[in-house]
Amino acid sequence: MHTSTTSTVPLEPWTAEQLQQATQGEWHNHKIPQSEIKRILTDSRHGEAGDAFLALKGERFDAHNFIAQVATQGCEIAIVERPIDADIAQLIVKDTRLALGHLGAYRRQQNPQLKVIALTGSSGKTTTKEMLGSILSRLAPTLITRGNLNNDLGVPMMLLELRQEHQYAVMELGASHQGEIDYTSNLVQPHVAGILNIGTAHLGEFGGREGICRAKSEIYSHILPEGISVVPADDDFTATIRENAQTHSILSFGQGGDVFATDVELHPQSAKFNLHTPQGIRTVDLPFAGAHNVQNATAATAFALAIGIALDDIVHGLEQAQGAKGRLNFIQHQNHLFIDDTYNANPTSMRAAAEVLAQQTGIKVMVMGDIGELGSTAAQQHYLLGRDLVSMQGIHFVVAVGEFSPATQEGARSTQYGKKLQAFLNQGQALSFLMSLVETHQPQHMSFLFKGSRYTHMETLMADLMEKI
Repeated sequence: MHTSTTSTVPLEPWTAEQLQQATQGEWHNHKIPQSEIKRILTDSRHGEAGDAFLALKGERFDAHNFIAQVATQGCEIAIVERPIDADIAQLIVKDTRLALGHLGAYRRQQNPQLKVIALTGSSGKTTTKEMLGSILSRLAPTLITRGNLNNDLGVPMMLLELRQEHQYAVMELGASHQGEIDYTSNLVQPHVAGILNIGTAHLGEFGGREGICRAKSEIYSHILPEGISVVPADDDFTATIRENAQTHSILSFGQGGDVFATDVELHPQSAKFNLHTPQGIRTVDLPFAGAHNVQNATAATAFALAIGIALDDIVHGLEQAQGAKGRLNFIQHQNHLFIDDTYNANPTSMRAAAEVLAQQTGIKVMVMGDIGELGSTAAQQHYLLGRDLVSMQGIHFVVAVGEFSPATQEGARSTQYGKKLQAFLNQGQALSFLMSLVETHQPQHMSFLFKGSRYTHMETLMADLMEKI
């Protein structure tokens, strides 16, 4: 996570007085710096002259232990919960995590020119965010959530990067517990906010999809007056989501919604469709594969329309959009196609990725790692995936890797296509099998798709195979 938290663009400086004002902290007996503060950071490794270091505390770490170190690196201010014996000005606050939130909120309030979109959902967040980034950044400077900075620490970190020239911000809000989105949406104060879908990601934490729906619906609670709620028209939870969003005008996307797609043509690496909106109909050539990405494009359109973007600008942005790293990236290597979809996974996105693979040419091999955060439903969800993936027309082999691969294999064996799936507990075993598959099918063209939850590092297995063939 550390690499994605640092921006290369110079940030708006702070004064010591602004830090105190934003956090309502108290200065500990030390000379307060009069010079400008370049940035606020939470990673001691990057501390340098002119920085303010904010010391976070976690279950297994306490950054208060690094105050003396950042003082020697040149940091001029430490934001802390207790006085530390170090030669550095200290701003003492009750809770540094909340202080980070206050600083992000302060920066947001200092940019009243900003139009803010906040979005959440179980799958499609990153791609929809990239599509919106492509639409908006053509028109004006736009701040877009980077990487996985979408939680109660990441969202304020992103807000700290706001500058006067920004006209738009696209903020992705994630939910790993009840109340988190309520907190982050209050910080970002969106003009437009919405849910893409209610899937099965994070089932473990929320004890079911109703809990997920409740957690994600918190995104509607801090929309600015005259703001617009964006809702999915064809989700299992559409009715509940609409109720939760009832205080604002609503724009819906998907089948039966205000913004929807017809005449969809799915190609191996792209899609073409007619985009219907309250502003008219346009044909879109989308440089993304898969029906799920057509749905993401209708969502991005609804968000952009809600914030006042013209339809022609939206279409242009969609047609120029590029996928995020590890999100259905197509790589030609030797005689084979590698599809890198390793950024993350949940049951919905795993099925969507398999549909994209089925559209490709040659011998099609789905390589799936474990999906995390499914709680007590994990074995059952992997069983169902095994059953469904081997039953998909056009997929020749499924290679399941990880702790839950036996459950996936059991699901595959509940069908007549059980032999299509091989299960391996680790990447080394899977690699040997994949290499033997390539050898057996020489000189035929093969298409591989790699996907799994972030912690499974399926990109390593993909890189190892590419190196060996």
